[in-house]
Amino acid sequence: MNDFDVIVVGGGLVGAATALALGQGGLRLALVEQAPPVPLPQDDSWDPRIYAITPGNVDFLRRLGVWDTLDASRIAPIHAMSVWGDDGQSRLEFDPYEAGVAELGCIVESRLLQDGLWQALQRQENVDLVCPARCATLQLSVDSARLGLEDGRELRAQLIVGADGSGSWVRRQAGIDVTTWPYRQLAVVANFETEKAHDSIARQWFLRDGILAWLPLPGNRISMVWSAFEERADALLQLDARAFCESVAQAGQHALGMLRLVTPPAAFPLRLQRNDAVMDLKLALVGDAAHQVHPLAGQGVNLGFRDVQTLAVTLLDRGRRDLGDRLLLRRYERARKADILAMQAVTTGLQKLFNNDGPWLGWLRNTGLALTDRTTSLKRRLMARAIV
Repeated sequence: MNDFDVIVVGGGLVGAATALALGQGGLRLALVEQAPPVPLPQDDSWDPRIYAITPGNVDFLRRLGVWDTLDASRIAPIHAMSVWGDDGQSRLEFDPYEAGVAELGCIVESRLLQDGLWQALQRQENVDLVCPARCATLQLSVDSARLGLEDGRELRAQLIVGADGSGSWVRRQAGIDVTTWPYRQLAVVANFETEKAHDSIARQWFLRDGILAWLPLPGNRISMVWSAFEERADALLQLDARAFCESVAQAGQHALGMLRLVTPPAAFPLRLQRNDAVMDLKLALVGDAAHQVHPLAGQGVNLGFRDVQTLAVTLLDRGRRDLGDRLLLRRYERARKADILAMQAVTTGLQKLFNNDGPWLGWLRNTGLALTDRTTSLKRRLMARAIV
């Protein structure tokens, strides 16, 4: 029997951050993961999966001792953001200085951040990396949480943290139900070289058949996320490289001139997911195991990192309580509820408002976009929400 304070299941970005935050707080942890991250390639290729990390979460990763170890030459700041409506004229501009920050966020490759987190984990004495390992059984009782592995080992702790993604095995074993609503969209992702400089501006277009985002990468490169309805996405994926680049450039009003494909396009389905709960006796869920949102605001992993920060504060300030105490974990659930529901409501509402052919909705959404741009106080509130 291996005894720990906390067992984290899932070693992705959010799971690794959870183990680091709690380990640095003095708790003894096991991090259970099926396979370690793939080592960073030694060439100059780019990961098609990128994240826009908010300033608040950059600070969090810096406190974990991770952010400043990353290769700064592969990280791009966002110095401004431009959003266009589907009439081609309505526009909303975000300037970080209006929010009192130097930048709206930073763009980082998934694999670069994953590698940085795991390098830090390997330096953390309080964390045992149980990897590779597959979970087999989970038993939650008043006394402890027991996790059985396929190789016969059994781990025991006061608390299990499920950080194992949207299809969470931990969540299913605990009997926590989820409700999902498919958006009937695929997120098509790819990286490009651009003819014109992007000037560190994130660009987004609300189109009637989807939402297109261009995010700045170092140099004259961008990462694209095109959330398109399934038929449109399938058609995009069937194009050859030249036609694909032209379609993306045209949808973005040729704002950066000609595009050249750097990474081949890939796609993944989008859905909204709401959990009946994000905790139970001896159990807490974080990241995609606890919620899913539309990627139009780039807030998925940022929500997850905020889960981690709230859970860490809750557990490390528990006093004499058991780590798996139900009332303690309800405090975590209540603290996260408003943030999660607000982000799900905003992203789903915007998706439905703009990806709709209703003529009166067209006037409403584009007029609202233009009015928001002229209302400084509202813009500041939106930015304050987006940079935490």
